[in-house]
Amino acid sequence: LARCPALPGGSFSGLEPMGLLWALQPQKPFRRLVKRDVQSPFLLQLEVFEGHGEPPGRLLAQAQHERAFLRDGVRRVPVREGRIRATLFLPPGNGPFPGIIDLYGTGGGLPEYRACLLANYGFAVLALAYYSYEDLPKEMKEFHLEYFEEAVNYMLQHTQVKGQGIGLLGISKGGDLCISMASFLKGITATALINASVANVGAVLHYKDVTIPPLGANIKRIKVNQSGIADIVDVLNNPLEGPDRQSFIPLEKSECRFLFIVGQDDHNWKSEFFAIEGSKRLQAHGKEKPEIVCYPGAGHYIEPPFFPMCAASMHLLVGKPVVWGGEPKAHCEAQIDAWQQIRAFFCKHLTGKPSGTSNKL
Repeated sequence: LARCPALPGGSFSGLEPMGLLWALQPQKPFRRLVKRDVQSPFLLQLEVFEGHGEPPGRLLAQAQHERAFLRDGVRRVPVREGRIRATLFLPPGNGPFPGIIDLYGTGGGLPEYRACLLANYGFAVLALAYYSYEDLPKEMKEFHLEYFEEAVNYMLQHTQVKGQGIGLLGISKGGDLCISMASFLKGITATALINASVANVGAVLHYKDVTIPPLGANIKRIKVNQSGIADIVDVLNNPLEGPDRQSFIPLEKSECRFLFIVGQDDHNWKSEFFAIEGSKRLQAHGKEKPEIVCYPGAGHYIEPPFFPMCAASMHLLVGKPVVWGGEPKAHCEAQIDAWQQIRAFFCKHLTGKPSGTSNKL
């Protein structure tokens, strides 16, 4: 596959050794490929048939592609300490290791695959659930930052986690929660955000005597695309105007470095606008300018490398399928580069060393 270009007429062209993975599409619409159990590999059965069309002709060849998530020696430790519901991944060796807390978005539950893959590179990573999991709240109505503070303190006190501070990694709703954590909680050194909002979204946020309301929205601004799927990119109000300014998270209170990963074709919300406004706010208060890395043609769900792009799926808050944006090839390239940017950012700010040149994914 590294030597032979794709035959014409398929889902991709040219030399694309991983094209059979990143160009996958769901058989049923509005499905997103995730890895539920990181302790087993993804198995992809490949078959080559004679001719084109249905029914397929004679089977000419077959092979199985295996993609492991949990590298040898990485330990998976379920965490049920106090209120915390999480899974900790520890790299091989004695440690201590630089620590990261990983948060996903409005899908809830406890996705582990990104945390697990990061642990393969020498980080102690806590995949943290925050709603719709076990005894946590079933719905996204309000969040208390004290819960997340408990998770930060757990990592800071863990014997396998080194240093004075930890990193945060969040996508979508998990991103604005990470910004809130960085703004109000102690012990955070580096925060990497994937298509995050700098305003609090979707639920009231409480911390001690502070309450941040969710950013207002107007469902009349939902558009319907040519395929009949909802496009919600214009639904949220502007956090720079009127009462919605109360939803802007005071990230100028933070003491950490920021990295914003932005898909410029994100149709969930205006990620590039949020990143730029966050940067302006930080610099206006004398803080270090954040790193902003923009990817043209990338949509909302920027995942680890070679996960197929999810063009549209169910949005739990909207209650219907929405379009996420992105063009498959550009989105794939963004995922490869963003993964390297995130690892390099955490290496630099949590260990003080540049990341290795290994290109293993």
